[in-house]
Amino acid sequence: MDTREIADRLEIANLLARYTHAVDSGTWDLLDEVFTPDAVIDYRAAGGIRGTRAEVKEWLASALAGWPGRLHVIGCTRVDFGHGEAQVSASFTDTLSPSRDMIPAGTKGLIQGGGWYHHRMRRTPDGWRSHELVEEQAWRTAT
Repeated sequence: MDTREIADRLEIANLLARYTHAVDSGTWDLLDEVFTPDAVIDYRAAGGIRGTRAEVKEWLASALAGWPGRLHVIGCTRVDFGHGEAQVSASFTDTLSPSRDMIPAGTKGLIQGGGWYHHRMRRTPDGWRSHELVEEQAWRTAT
C-alpha cells in the first residue's frame, strides 16, 4: 500500500464518520460534504426512500424528527479502488431513541438495527465524495 492509498483510505474513513455525524446530529447540510450533487441515495431496504441528495436531506429531517436520540457506529469497512472510484462497504449498527434522556430499554419507539452501507465514491476536486449509497439492512428491532 503506497502513501496515496493510505491517505485515500483515511479520507474515506473520515467521510463515513462525517455521514454518521450529519445524520445523528441532524446537521443535514453536512451531507453536502459527503455526497456529490448528483448522488442517488437508497434507503428503501430500511423502509425509506430512494432519491437525490436534496430529496433525502428533506426526507431524513422529517422522518427522523421523532427520534432525537440517534447514534450510528460504523464497523468493518472494505474499500476497493479502481479508475478514480472506490467501492466502499461498511457495516453499521444504529439506534433511534424517542428521547435523548435515559429511558428504560423497552420504551415504546426505541429502534435498533444494523446492516451495510454500500457506497460508490469518486475523487472530486473537494476530495472523495459518495455518488451512490445503498443501505442493506441485516436486522431491525423496535419496541
